[in-house]
This record gives sequence, structure tokens and C-alpha cells, in this order.
Amino acid sequence: MVMKCSILAWACAVAVVGRALGAQPDPTSDMNSLELQGRFIDAAASIDLTLRDAHLPPEERARLEFERDRLMRIRLDFPFTRETLFSNLQAVVRGLTRQEFERWVSEARFDSRLIEGELRFMSSSVANLFFRYPELDPRRQPPRNTAPLARQRWETCIAIRNAAHAEKQPYVLPKRFHATMAVTVQADTVPAADVIRAWLPIPRRYPFQQRFELLSTSSPVRHLADESSPIRSLYLEQPAQKGKPCVFTAEYDYTAYGVCFDLNPASIHDCDPQDPSLSPFLKESPHVAFTPEMRALSQEILGAECNPTLKAKKCFDWIADHIQYSYAVEYSTIRNISDYCRSRRYGDCGQEALLFITLCRLNGIPARWQSGWNTFPGENTIHDWSEIYLAPYGWIPVDPYMGIFAMRYAAGLSMDQRTLIRDFHFGGLDQYRMVANSDHNQTLDPPKQTFRSDTVDFQRGELEAAGRNIYFDRYSYSLKINELSAP
Repeated sequence: MVMKCSILAWACAVAVVGRALGAQPDPTSDMNSLELQGRFIDAAASIDLTLRDAHLPPEERARLEFERDRLMRIRLDFPFTRETLFSNLQAVVRGLTRQEFERWVSEARFDSRLIEGELRFMSSSVANLFFRYPELDPRRQPPRNTAPLARQRWETCIAIRNAAHAEKQPYVLPKRFHATMAVTVQADTVPAADVIRAWLPIPRRYPFQQRFELLSTSSPVRHLADESSPIRSLYLEQPAQKGKPCVFTAEYDYTAYGVCFDLNPASIHDCDPQDPSLSPFLKESPHVAFTPEMRALSQEILGAECNPTLKAKKCFDWIADHIQYSYAVEYSTIRNISDYCRSRRYGDCGQEALLFITLCRLNGIPARWQSGWNTFPGENTIHDWSEIYLAPYGWIPVDPYMGIFAMRYAAGLSMDQRTLIRDFHFGGLDQYRMVANSDHNQTLDPPKQTFRSDTVDFQRGELEAAGRNIYFDRYSYSLKINELSAP
């Protein structure tokens, strides 16, 4: 309490002096400094002090209120104490000793944050250890056998590639899917009778994703976003009931095609940067920043290469060879996702995609986000990847994560088989995707009145009630997929 009061007194003094001199205090700089020192309580107090100003512009007020919420989100991402992490690791790493664990901590093998004087560790620290240090796999208990999945991936790529060559078109082998999305809000998250507003992701229209048919919902549809929306959602409302979870569901069918473009670099030419349909995807945007460090990496990767296809492929291959997969902290807590991935040399699928998008845009290649769910048998999970525009082919899919999977984690396959999976996903996509988004950092329709839980992506649903966001720690989500017998 003494420290908190001293921070408040100091902040008040700075504010008074600043106003007297005609200067504007910078609460964000103060808050960032305190956060990086691990002084989250003081950072929140600094924000609260600024928010007391009745003359604060609405935009600045909203930004600072989000910064305060962000502090809570970071805490949730780093729940483990040193002892909790050690205990969790002992259960899955055969023969782990305290000495070895402490060495791993000192080597920064785990994502950690200093919070109120204590080192706290990320919730996915155990899984990420095996992603970043695959030499530990023989000590994993129980062991994981990923060879059947890798072989199924390879066989799927072969089938789509062969069909595309035979039919001389990129969209082949359609599959029809039946899907049920469920978002479940924990009981008593909001007072009884308060209306919970829910946005659920649904398939948007693409050349490779068509014939969406909404079959049923848990409550009447209040709004269905346009099929070409860059962030397609189904909007529902439901009153909360005391002592009961609130469940939102949407049941639908859709058809997805396998994709395989037969790209010839010699036939590809530069796009028109003035084309209004392409120009937004050549510019900097949130998490796509042309920093000096990113420019240096681009030069390192590309050298004197001029062909758009070969430039994009070099960036794709570099990511496959130099970036490790890791589960991520929440995107809303990261200032610059592409640079986060670049500087750490690891990231999840969306971070890898944003790094690739940034490198492409920096080199005059239109690039954009694509995301939804990966529904591959045995792998049903949220997933992000990308698209690039290559004239005269148009927009083609590129999945940087699958390049990394092929070269690092596709157990049991030969190098030729791994290379085929990698190269297929530069211009290819399997049918096991549910795609809801064609750009990142987009606005829902209708817009949320409160903070987004995920400010970048939209896969898990978004919720709010009584003017307050309902964050991920208060609800669960699932997408159940069944392949139908005929497309």
C-alpha cells in the first residue's frame, strides 16, 4: 500500500507540474515502464489516475481502459510459479531433476514475465519445451506418435496435386462438411436476465469454399454478415440464467475444395500497386510494420532476387527453416506480432503468417490474412495462414506453419516427402479448413460495444454483456465437424 500511494503521489505531482508548464503527461510511457518492471499494480494505478480526468478525450479513455484490461490478460497468460512449472514438467519429462530444471530456467527455455517481484511462466510452457527442443522427445511421457498424421498429410497433398494436374485447374476434390459450433459461457458470469451478445465465426465465400447453409441456431439470428465479409460472423443474443451456463450454438453445412496452383515464376509479373483491390495489402497495418530490423531480415533472405514468386517462396522457405512452432500468448497483449516472431525465432501459426505477410508486403507482393479452423482428422483446432496475390494467377493460399511442420515435426517421412508437403502449401490448401476471415484486425458486424477478446483474429467467438467484454477465461468453445458422404 505504501508503494502504491507513493506512485500515486508521484504521478499527481508530475501531472500538476506538466499542466503548469503547458505540457501533456504521457501515461502510456509511464504505464509501459512499470509493466516491463513487473509492477502491474502500480501500472494499473497510473492508468486509473489518468482516467480520473473528466476532460480526457473518449478515444484516449478507451485506449487506456484497454491497457488496464491488457494487464489482466498478461497475468492470465502467465499462471505458473516456478514450483508449479517444475511439478508439471516432472509429470511429462522422464528423469527431470531440479538442477536440470533450474538450468533450463536460466537458459530462458520458457516464456516468463516478472510480475510483482515473482517470475511467472506461460501456460503453454510444457508443450512449448518439446516444440523448441525436439531432442527431448525420447523423454516425453507418455510418448507421442505423430508419424501417422504426417503420412496422412503427405497423402492428402499428393491426392490434391495429382487431381489438379489431371483436371488442369486449381480447385479440386470437393468435400461436404456438417459443422456445429458451440460457445459456452460459465454460469453466473453475468447477472441473471442480462442479455449476452455473441458473435460466432461462420464460413465466408471463397472460390474454394462454397454452398454455406445455416441449419439451426440456439436462438433467433439477429444478424448474418455478408458472405464476402472479411470477418464473417453470426450474431445471437440470449439472456443469462442464474446458476446455468449460457450456450450459443450454430449448425451448418458447407463445401470445401482442395487447392493446388501450378505456379510458373516465368509467367508472373509485378502487380499494379495502384489497384484499389490490392493497395491495402501492400501497406503497413497493425502488426505489419516495416521496421529497420524487418528490412534487414528481408535483405538477408532475398539478396538481389527480383521475381515476385521466387521472393515470396524464399521468405516462405526461410520461415520453414528458421522459425520454431510455439503456442502463443494472447495476440491482444503483443504490440507487434510480426516482430515478436522475428526477434524470438518462434511463434504460432498466426505469428508466422504475419511475419510472412510483412516480408511479402515489404517487397511489393500483396499479402493478407486468412484464418478460421483446421479440421484435419485428428487436428481439429483454430488456425491462421495467409494469401498472396501473384498476377496472373490471383490470390493463392500460403500456409507458413505447414512449411515448419513439414521440415521440423513430420516424423517418419523422408526428406523428399517433407519437401513435398512444404512446397504444396505454397499455393496449395487441403479441404479440411473452415475459413471465416480474409484480413486481420477487422470490425465485427454489428460492432462490439466493448473490447475484443482477440483484437487480431476471430475464431473462438466474441461475447459481451451489460457494457462489459466477456473474456476467454469465462467461456469455452468447440467446432465439431463431420464429413458428409457426398459433396
